[in-house]
Amino acid sequence: MAAVTAAMVKELRSATDAPMMDCKKVLVEADGDMAKATELLKERGIAKAAKKADRVAAEGLAGLKIADDFSKATVIEINSETDFVAQNEGFQNLVKDATEEIFTNQPADVAAFTASPFGAKFQEEVIKIGEKIELRRFNTLEADATTSLNAYIHSNNRIAVIVTAKCDSEKTAEGMRPFMKQVAMHTSAMKPTTLSYKDFDAEYVASETIGRIEVIKKENEELVRLKKPLKNVPQYISMSQLTEEVLAQAEADIKETLKAQNKPEKIWDKIIPGSMARFISDNTTLDKEQALLDQNFVLDEKKTVAQAVSDAAKALGGTAEITAFVRLEVGEGIEKKEDDFAAEVAAQMG
Repeated sequence: MAAVTAAMVKELRSATDAPMMDCKKVLVEADGDMAKATELLKERGIAKAAKKADRVAAEGLAGLKIADDFSKATVIEINSETDFVAQNEGFQNLVKDATEEIFTNQPADVAAFTASPFGAKFQEEVIKIGEKIELRRFNTLEADATTSLNAYIHSNNRIAVIVTAKCDSEKTAEGMRPFMKQVAMHTSAMKPTTLSYKDFDAEYVASETIGRIEVIKKENEELVRLKKPLKNVPQYISMSQLTEEVLAQAEADIKETLKAQNKPEKIWDKIIPGSMARFISDNTTLDKEQALLDQNFVLDEKKTVAQAVSDAAKALGGTAEITAFVRLEVGEGIEKKEDDFAAEVAAQMG
């Protein structure tokens, strides 16, 4: 049997990043054969990864790459089991390299990425890091000459956003890029799930309506107790529900209220527009929460995002309309497993 020296162990560790004792064990098993020892480490690394399959990888980092000419941007999410690993330089480099790979070669999906030559390298790096790590999702948006594109990644590297807007000209598209960065930052903070209220399914809106109205009623019960002003209880929650008939009835109700208050009819036209705007605002809470175009813009809450974009383009002498966005937040929608420590100890003792 060949003698395993400290130098051999050091060489194998340098090549694989595997723990020192594991390197020594496989070198002994492989009778000092470095190639065979490396294969044994890979096999055991894969075995370890398989044992981790039931664990939940809900931490991690987002990645972002924007083309120098703003013609394309890619965002990705890579998950780890722990935030500790997410702060590891090796993991951070893995995210950076994977983002570059996806930006450049545009695999069709995660399976295509995994099957690629880079996917094999990715798995090797995962084995080195030593816990469950997986590419969860990625997306790319592209822009032609008259489309303005920009993106943003939050300082914690857990939220990445791309936004695009169709413009009337190349000049407007280029001029809009700084403002589009602001829209991307808004999107990061306000968490829209869709572009417009027009995207909502009617059944979804109907199911949300009852629950949201009940929430406001419950809040009002607390406000009564605290002797604070009550919130208006809406009839609806989305512009998709505000048909011409609904709006006509709302205006008629406002006129009846003004009449009951003995307001002079000659000033009604000054009061009604504001009252109608308040009615629409009170009855479109779902839109303002989830639809990007319909949200109040964080930098000017008197405007919706759609209005803010239109005004920014108008100031440049053109027009612009947001056409798409992608927002990835690390761990979003992943149900974390809550470990029962007492049960785990009991199982070990048994």
